Amino acid sequence: MDSRSSDTMSGRIAGPRTEDVLPTTATAAVKIVIVGGFGVGKTTMVGSVSEIRPLTTEETMTQAGVGVDDNRGVENKTATTVAMDFGRISITEELVLYLFGTPGQERFWFLWNGLFEGALGAVVLVDTRRLEVSFDVIGRLEEGGVPFVVAVNTFPDGPRHPIEELRAALDLPAEVPMVDCDARQRTSSRDVLMTLIRYLHSLAVPHP
Repeated sequence: MDSRSSDTMSGRIAGPRTEDVLPTTATAAVKIVIVGGFGVGKTTMVGSVSEIRPLTTEETMTQAGVGVDDNRGVENKTATTVAMDFGRISITEELVLYLFGTPGQERFWFLWNGLFEGALGAVVLVDTRRLEVSFDVIGRLEEGGVPFVVAVNTFPDGPRHPIEELRAALDLPAEVPMVDCDARQRTSSRDVLMTLIRYLHSLAVPHP
């Protein structure tokens, strides 16, 4: 009998996986929220960049959502986040980010208030196939005074527009960073988070 079976039979619970243990060098932890409309890639981003196995609350989409959820452009989507996604990434040996992905359907937006509590900033994921779903998302962040950056997620069939055209369409202030990204790629998703950290730092540093 192997040790794993022996532990199970004796009632002992295995400890956390090595990669899930918080680094002993970590001295600061920051809560970041990944937000956006339905199907823009929030779960994908959290999963691609997280150094631990991400926690997801995806459920299979059913007929109950027909006529309620706006799935234009993502008709082939078969699962959706109903509460949150959670992941973690170490930016440096000292700084750790806790990532919370929000549900995208408007009927679940009542959960956002709890998810944003204690958050230092947010990433807004944008899909150029359905740019209009980002308007209310950005508006809610602005109303709540939550600093954010905008990341334009690249989809193979999505139209391409210059960043400045997208900035104008979303009516973004000039100081809010806006970048292209591929939420499937760890490096790209990490670059987005680094853009947010630099932006938050710039807001915290007093200007003469």
